[in-house]
Amino acid sequence: MTVLFWDIDGTLLTTLRAGMVAWNASVRELTGRDFDLKTELRSAGLTDYQIALKTFETLDLTPDTETLDRLVRRYEELLPASLPLKNGYVLPNVREILEHLRDRADVRSYLLTGNTRGGARAKLTHFGLVDFFDEGAFAEDAGPRSTIATRALDLARRGGSVADDAIFVIGDTPHDIECARAIGARTIAVATGGYTLEELQAHDPWRAFPELPQVDQFVSLLGVRRSNEGRPAARGSVSA
Repeated sequence: MTVLFWDIDGTLLTTLRAGMVAWNASVRELTGRDFDLKTELRSAGLTDYQIALKTFETLDLTPDTETLDRLVRRYEELLPASLPLKNGYVLPNVREILEHLRDRADVRSYLLTGNTRGGARAKLTHFGLVDFFDEGAFAEDAGPRSTIATRALDLARRGGSVADDAIFVIGDTPHDIECARAIGARTIAVATGGYTLEELQAHDPWRAFPELPQVDQFVSLLGVRRSNEGRPAARGSVSA
């Protein structure tokens, strides 16, 4: 079985910073202070909880776990209404690749993302991608992204035998490359997010592209045949 772990923002889609609208509003509600995530932090590749922690640090506040949770939960609540405010879109070749992979018995796609489960669900639902994924691993605290990667790998291995050389992480930041390395996976890096191709290549990914390749080239990278073998529909657990 070949396993693909997909990042969301900058890899599958871009919200064109609609998520920042929800984030800034959540910070204002919780702290009574204005905050602009776009100018205050370079958030690409950080988990939602890491962004929450750095947000409070930027405001010279020291949050406890409950306060971090409150900020993240409020963001999840506001996010669905914020997404239509910008003209976000699914990134090139993403939908075509996912449609092809969905029909295969020898490849499974999982999410490996710094989004919370609720944030991931909101974004994937808005852009019509939620049904392409069986399950995933999400941010649950402010810990390192490598912890999410370990949980993702454990999840995939519970679904069947996975060869060590058949595990791929698809992402758009050095953080994705690092977490792939932490679980012995190959990284397919794409410069469709907040980092240039040269910046990504400096972190020595397995492969790097300006954008996701077209279906034939992508499938060739995985070392699997270009065929469509039926399999049961995705369980849709991301929506749970």
